[in-house]
Amino acid sequence: MGETTTPSDAENKLEDLSGIVLQPGQNPYDASIGACKGDNTEIQAVYTAHRLNRNAQQKEKFLSPDFGGLSIDQYLLRLEKPEIEPGFQDDRHCLVFWARPPEHIIRLATHLQGLLKAKTPGLWLMPAHKMHLTTLEVAHSKTPDEIRSLMSILRPAIPSIVNYTHTHRSRLVKPMIAYDLSAFAVSFLPAAGEPFLSPQPTAPDTAEEVVQKDEYTYHHLRRDVFDKVQGAGLEVGSRYQVPSAHITLGRYLGQGDHDTPEKRRAWIQAIDDVNEWLEREVWDKSGGDFVGEWMVGQEKGLEARCGALWYGGGRVIMGGEGY
Repeated sequence: MGETTTPSDAENKLEDLSGIVLQPGQNPYDASIGACKGDNTEIQAVYTAHRLNRNAQQKEKFLSPDFGGLSIDQYLLRLEKPEIEPGFQDDRHCLVFWARPPEHIIRLATHLQGLLKAKTPGLWLMPAHKMHLTTLEVAHSKTPDEIRSLMSILRPAIPSIVNYTHTHRSRLVKPMIAYDLSAFAVSFLPAAGEPFLSPQPTAPDTAEEVVQKDEYTYHHLRRDVFDKVQGAGLEVGSRYQVPSAHITLGRYLGQGDHDTPEKRRAWIQAIDDVNEWLEREVWDKSGGDFVGEWMVGQEKGLEARCGALWYGGGRVIMGGEGY
């Protein structure tokens, strides 16, 4: 392993495997919605295609006779093991809008972490209080001064963006473990008529019209936040805008747990077993130990955040009202 601090994401790019082709300058979320004719069942199918295709692609890489090793995030490795490079600091500053999971989703996510950690003890796990879903990455890998300049432009629009979920309520369902050579996550699909299972949100306390049917999907929310940022005068500089709604659960810090074909097969089997359990015991199930439905904005609105936040860090600029 070289000494350059290359983030694993740069080596393991999150491609859009949904089949949607974007035109230059197009709002990527609007493009997907248009391709699906605004039908939430079709939008869910696009998200499904992306995560199934990506898991199949990554499984092939793990099980290949030509396996070339995991993609270890050298930034995280140095932060977790400071003896490698004493005094190392992550200088990549970002500007984002996050959705924070409600308590019952955090409980599910930490349970999934425990199941996988039991099989692969060398994993780095995202702390529960740092878990997040990136609704929109506005800018990444900038200097603090560059982020401050962007914030000065965006600041007037931030209150309307972080509070947007209070009146635009989308649902995510059907959690599944997604993975690649650098990390693993729990991913969700935009709802399309599944039964309501999570604790019921508070009734709207506003005179504004509240959108809370499945026809308004999480992808619509991402489209609207994208447009609001662009409308404020900033060009969105996301690394990717794929049809994925995921909370990163953990990353790999070394090759030792995956350095033989047998270990890699065991890792893939552990993920397959967890996903079978999720589909059997959590998807669309009421009265179980875990709830797999997430109403985005419940308990907390969106969160505008900046700083060195790659692994859940940084600071809150403003948090929106929950419901």
